[in-house]
Amino acid sequence: MTKRLEMKGVSKTFKNKSALHPFSLTVGGGECVALCGGNGAGKSTLLDIVAGISVPSEGSVLINQVDLKKDRGSYVSFIGYMPDDFYAQETMTVTEFLSFYGALRKVKKERVQEVIHILGLETKEQDLVKHLSKGMRQRLLFGQAWLANPDVLILDEPTNGLDPYWISVFIDLLKQIKAAGTTIIFSTHMMDVAAEVADLIIFMEDGHVIEAITNDHLTPEKFMVELLARYRGVEE
Repeated sequence: MTKRLEMKGVSKTFKNKSALHPFSLTVGGGECVALCGGNGAGKSTLLDIVAGISVPSEGSVLINQVDLKKDRGSYVSFIGYMPDDFYAQETMTVTEFLSFYGALRKVKKERVQEVIHILGLETKEQDLVKHLSKGMRQRLLFGQAWLANPDVLILDEPTNGLDPYWISVFIDLLKQIKAAGTTIIFSTHMMDVAAEVADLIIFMEDGHVIEAITNDHLTPEKFMVELLARYRGVEE
């Protein structure tokens, strides 16, 4: 396996409280990891570290052998990151928003239009971000993360607010992105999405890894039921 993402003994402490206990993970190109667990489990903390937004208190994170702590500029050039909600740029139009992020990553205008089309936002191109529905905002956030075809795609609760149709489209899209060689790591409460897409499902609680389950992709419906039972056990 070609190592794409490596996390070695990564932990995070805020004001003497551990948000993420020592965590190690190696993921290859074209592989997908799903993080599952309740609120406060440590999923977003872990994703923020992988995205280079937060520096680990201990341990190291590498993408393509580039260490986050030693060369953050090169490190973040390999990633695409989708946060769990908007915090800025709500007064831009859909096209302006994606064009802005496209310019940062030297993406051609044709690629911006392609992403708008794939995500079904053609009729909303000139609408302000703040006027979009939750589901459309999620699609737009995903679009900016995927725009430059990153080596590692990091998604925080990407299906929140999506209707059943777009969840199905999203699952198919992630499968295609995986097949093209991109490494994906995402958090989710939806066990059907995890069962369909992820190769490794990691259950977390209070910053600890409770269990890691490998997906053979042979019986996704049966596997989803198993994951749901595990997830409910963690939640309780």
